[in-house]
Amino acid sequence: MKRYVLKRFVYMIITLYLIATATFFLMHLVPGDPFALPRETPAEVRAKLNQKYGLDQPVLKQYLIYMKNLLHGDFGISMKYKGQSVLGKVTKGIPNSAIIGFGGILIGCLIGIIFGIYAALNNGKTFDYLIIILAIVGVSVPNFVFASLLQRVFGVQLRILPVTGWGGLKYAILPIAAASMQNIAYYARMLRSSMLDVLNQDYIYTARSKGLGESEVIRKHALRNSILPLVTSLGPMCAGALTGNFVIERIFNIPGIGTALIVAIQNTDYTMIMGLTVIFSFITVFMYFVVDILYGFVDPRIRVAK
Repeated sequence: MKRYVLKRFVYMIITLYLIATATFFLMHLVPGDPFALPRETPAEVRAKLNQKYGLDQPVLKQYLIYMKNLLHGDFGISMKYKGQSVLGKVTKGIPNSAIIGFGGILIGCLIGIIFGIYAALNNGKTFDYLIIILAIVGVSVPNFVFASLLQRVFGVQLRILPVTGWGGLKYAILPIAAASMQNIAYYARMLRSSMLDVLNQDYIYTARSKGLGESEVIRKHALRNSILPLVTSLGPMCAGALTGNFVIERIFNIPGIGTALIVAIQNTDYTMIMGLTVIFSFITVFMYFVVDILYGFVDPRIRVAK
């Protein structure tokens, strides 16, 4: 198991290095000048700003400095907001994004698993067809549509929840509900398909033939093996919990890191874009690393396979 974990860790470090390198050189290929907007900056001022941020140095030297700073956890200072560091922006925004993202995953996972189990156990019945319709609608409709509908119903018509803003539990209810819709559909469809496949395996018939009760067969044999695809999806899901809800953050005016990336792109803020991209990539790769380890515990065949 130690060798398995070490191997995955080395892969994670290599992946992050390649992403950081590609991000740096791609940003230097993007046309535009971060100091030219919102108004034309005098040439003297732009020269001093380029010198301050090291943009007057050769690209290779800038790259070496950038990688050295990354090793020390320094993601740079924003080129648009005076004295505001990339890491400080992330530190302020990541708790808000985490509440929305992980809240949506938690609710989506719980409700989706329940729906998926009951749909599989009632295969071909009315409830099963309802779950299939729910899954199709949930996956097909974008989350910003659900967000707008929730705002319309609960914020405008019923007036029981705030439409936008951030400041307490009541402000998080609608964003979390909007973020959980697609997760409910995704997990329900996935667990239904996985459990139907597991229920037809020979070891399930063997367990039943030994006299085990149906609830025990489902709980100890069918559910554990059906949950493996869900564990696999937790990597991108957890990464998306922090980085993938920028549309919802924008609609509900939530100061998260997704919103910070959109503003940085609009402002051509090189250091903020590169820093946030590397941080987002680290979160994504780290989540895949954690899932690989969990997969090794859930299914021992994975860590001993050649």
